[in-house]
Amino acid sequence: VMAFQKFSSLPANKVVGMAGILDSSRFKLFLSLELNVPVKEIEAMVMGGHGDTMVPLPRYTTAGGIPITQLLDEETIDAISKRTANGGGEIVKLLERGSAFYAPGSAAAIMAEAVLNDRRRLLPCSALLNGEYGLNDVYIGVPIILGKNGVEEIIELDLEEHELTSLQESANFYKTQLSEILGY
Repeated sequence: VMAFQKFSSLPANKVVGMAGILDSSRFKLFLSLELNVPVKEIEAMVMGGHGDTMVPLPRYTTAGGIPITQLLDEETIDAISKRTANGGGEIVKLLERGSAFYAPGSAAAIMAEAVLNDRRRLLPCSALLNGEYGLNDVYIGVPIILGKNGVEEIIELDLEEHELTSLQESANFYKTQLSEILGY
């Protein structure tokens, strides 16, 4: 996302990625299976990078409005979080090929609808941070308001120290990767 924004010269608010929304959808699915409730009953919040550097936030994840921390024990939540981080590989293994378009297609549709219809949806998406969460000049999955102007607002959640550290480590991993690949 960062490379696209730099090369396209588009304003940062017009460039948004789907990191958080992809991992949140997997998290929702695995939670719905564990809790035996419909996916639509779950609101999940996953921040950070896509995949194994993701930062699930159980305190901000609910089923029917109830925090999952009141419905599941810590061990179960940790296992679901790990499964979510590795979910892409699990899906590829099950479908063997051509599987990388279902979730991204759904995420893209949700994001496009939010922009085209000015829904101002609160979604976990990759946005350029400039001081939020103590991070600068990096795209990383955070809760945003997505509407006709693209990223209309970045929401700063009150994170616990370990959550903030995990988010910053995820962002720094991607900054390092980008600098190695593109020389930024």
